[in-house]
Amino acid sequence: MLNFNIRGENIEVTQAIRDYVQKRVGKLQKYFDNSVDSIAHVNLKIHPDKTAKVEVTIPLPYLVLRAEETSPDMYASVDLVTDKLERQIRKYKTKVNRKSREKGYKAIDFAATDETVAAAADNDQDDKLDVVRTKRLALKPMDNEEAILQMDMLGHDFFIYEDAETDAINIVYRRNDGRYGLIETGDEQ
Repeated sequence: MLNFNIRGENIEVTQAIRDYVQKRVGKLQKYFDNSVDSIAHVNLKIHPDKTAKVEVTIPLPYLVLRAEETSPDMYASVDLVTDKLERQIRKYKTKVNRKSREKGYKAIDFAATDETVAAAADNDQDDKLDVVRTKRLALKPMDNEEAILQMDMLGHDFFIYEDAETDAINIVYRRNDGRYGLIETGDEQ
């Protein structure tokens, strides 16, 4: 069963909006086995330029579905994000879930529908997960500030480097808000 946690930023979540979100995002329930219980975390936001952003995160066993969409209309954003989540589910069901079964990993049990069976045949030809290019890197020890400078200089959205202090392999990346993020690897502390 899919439950909802709906909240708004710079917008009052009216009953009409709440009902629409539950109706549209709730349609995804048909893809899940009845044994799957989860909460759809929905964040509705109005930007200063009056665009409407909808973010939906649905944590499931062994998978997190997440999508966000922005448009001039809140209801249109809900429709767009629902469509995006539906494509993610289809892709997961047809590609990753099959590979998990082949390798003996636990996968999510999706409910079989005529629609998903037809989509599986289409997605097998459309969505190739082939590696089309391979690069080999010689990692240079540096700190995260130098890594950010290198990333900006190269015009990339991320940069992999060896941390000079810890010798761990880290990744800096450019976030959607223009700031930077750091992914540290190694043992959990």
